[in-house]
Amino acid sequence: MAHRIVATRYGPPAEALELVQTEPPLPGPGHAIVETKAIGVNPADAKTVRGEMGGDHSRLPLPIGFEAAGVISAVGDGAVTPDGMLSVGDRVIVYRAQGAYTDRLAADLTSVHRIPDELDFEHAAGLLLVGVTAADTVRTAHVESGDVVLVHGGSGAVGVIAIQLARASGATVLATASARNHDHLRSLGAIPVTYGDGLLDRVRDAAPGPITSVIDTTGTDEAIDTSLELVDNPGKIVSIAAFGRASDGIVLVNGSTPSSRRHRAEAVEPLIASAADGSLVTEVAKTFPLADAAVALTELEIGHPRGKFILVP
Repeated sequence: MAHRIVATRYGPPAEALELVQTEPPLPGPGHAIVETKAIGVNPADAKTVRGEMGGDHSRLPLPIGFEAAGVISAVGDGAVTPDGMLSVGDRVIVYRAQGAYTDRLAADLTSVHRIPDELDFEHAAGLLLVGVTAADTVRTAHVESGDVVLVHGGSGAVGVIAIQLARASGATVLATASARNHDHLRSLGAIPVTYGDGLLDRVRDAAPGPITSVIDTTGTDEAIDTSLELVDNPGKIVSIAAFGRASDGIVLVNGSTPSSRRHRAEAVEPLIASAADGSLVTEVAKTFPLADAAVALTELEIGHPRGKFILVP
């Protein structure tokens, strides 16, 4: 039997999620079955469980999860990806997955990406959702050499990758975080700035020149208000979270526009290669058994881990 986490109702994860047994999936044409070794846990998962991504009760029980990594255990007819035929035993990431919280995942080949042996399953499983989001923000902000970029939420999973991608483009990066994460930001090449009262003055004091663009991963009024003071054009502020501030003229990205989808698709293979060769640093904050998915989502909602939570079947 296969094991899967589903939401039997919409609400808090501790009340809504249940571990169920199902018949093992079979590979249809153009699909593969992946024996999952690690599963990425994301805020979007909690929002799905709570019904914030749509509360259609006809979809219940609802499988949860958007990304996983594992080993192909079976392939259907036509199991060919752009880089060749898939085989049993191939190590892969599945993104975007449908219902990744499971030990046996049926995956459309368009969502299957080979991973090198140098990249372990836990880091692979948590890479792409945050990675393509970060890449989208950097591309949308048109970051290039000589820019001075402010990243709000620099120690979060998206912020850490955005810092590294902006630095790789030749930009100087300032990043907000609590003091306990400043050394980590410095190790990534960023200038750390503590958020909170007085943020505007601290950024101005720390910046080697005018801020040319802002990447916001937090959505707080403090982040957006400070950013509007720092740049002369709100169109230079790119946010993945401040959707209540659209009237301020900032740029909001969520993967829904053609350019945003293109940025994300084009980022997948470079992110995998960079994570495998060590030039892109990511962190696993904590691992949980699959059965403790509700615990993981509850901790994620109340905390701000540096790195990703990962489920291990």
